[in-house]
Amino acid sequence: MFVSTLSIAAVLAALIAISEWLATRTWLRHFGAALLVILLTAIVANLGVIPTYGPETPLYAAIFTYVAPLGIFWLLLLVDLRSLGQVGGPTLLLFLFGACGTALGAAAGHWVVGGADALGDQHAALAGMFTGTYVGGSVNYNAVALEYGVMEDAALYAGAAAVDNAMTTVWMVVCVSLPRLLVGFWPKAAQQEDRPSTGPITDDGEVAHIFDLAAMIALGIAAVGVSQLLADLLRQHVGIDIPSVLVLSTLALCLAQLPLVQRLRGARLLGLLAVYLFLAVIGSLCDAQALMRMGELAPVLGVFVIVLVCVHGVVVFGAARLLKADLETAAVASQANIGGGTSALALARSLGRSDLELPAILVGSAGLALGNYLGFTMVGLLS
Repeated sequence: MFVSTLSIAAVLAALIAISEWLATRTWLRHFGAALLVILLTAIVANLGVIPTYGPETPLYAAIFTYVAPLGIFWLLLLVDLRSLGQVGGPTLLLFLFGACGTALGAAAGHWVVGGADALGDQHAALAGMFTGTYVGGSVNYNAVALEYGVMEDAALYAGAAAVDNAMTTVWMVVCVSLPRLLVGFWPKAAQQEDRPSTGPITDDGEVAHIFDLAAMIALGIAAVGVSQLLADLLRQHVGIDIPSVLVLSTLALCLAQLPLVQRLRGARLLGLLAVYLFLAVIGSLCDAQALMRMGELAPVLGVFVIVLVCVHGVVVFGAARLLKADLETAAVASQANIGGGTSALALARSLGRSDLELPAILVGSAGLALGNYLGFTMVGLLS
């Protein structure tokens, strides 16, 4: 097994290169490089070539903390704000439907598996943790877990995290596949004929000079630092709790309108590489051994989470059909719930919908706040 930071980074980079080659030169191009990165990393990690996600791999934590926000910043520098008005409303509406579907799914899953009899004393906290994480991400998952002491039971916390991460990976596959599988059942009015593209974005070639790359890297690192500082200042001195990724997105959008920034090259390549590194870590989260160590509780939690996401999916795609929204918008909104803004952005690119990249980030950021409230509300309702 490769255990040093440099060797793990080399393996991740190699897997990204292989995924990109497969997505551009073989029949696997229909899956897109983003999905292939997740699947290949999950396979390699579970074969023991590199570690699965854990405290012994600081590289993974660094990618989550720094590289993923950098990817969001660089890709948002490419955004034309005029496109937001065309798709922002439907994406936000379906995202809210998805959040409601997650809450309904958590209640349904809790009932199906038998509640406290099957899940134990922490049954309500577990339901709140999964509600929070499938609306706004792992920040909400950990917030509920800390409040109710779930982390004190290390086996339960680690096993539940493994189930959560496995489902996040599976749902990415589902969201890539459903727009193709359901297209025959969708109203023709919802199948927009003026879409920006009809398949995965595979040509990301870009000519960039050293000056451009250095300027982009400096701009990105500075923006991430400033956004974290501003978020802390707002929280401490104004009492407003705004996720730093939302501050970062605002900075990126403002900078993206400046002619000086628009003339710089390299944002697309750097942004995609950062997002692919993030998705590789998502793949490493899928730890089969952690699931097996849970024993009898693993299948119970598995059923609970499957019911949750199935109800969520029925609500999101059912609402999209009733509202005559297109399948790709529904898939991106759903992925923003289950996987967060960064994975939703990657999904938008895999589906060939560059116009959905900004809405994916924005609704994913909104989920960070909404997920906390729904998570704690679920605990109160089931206690």
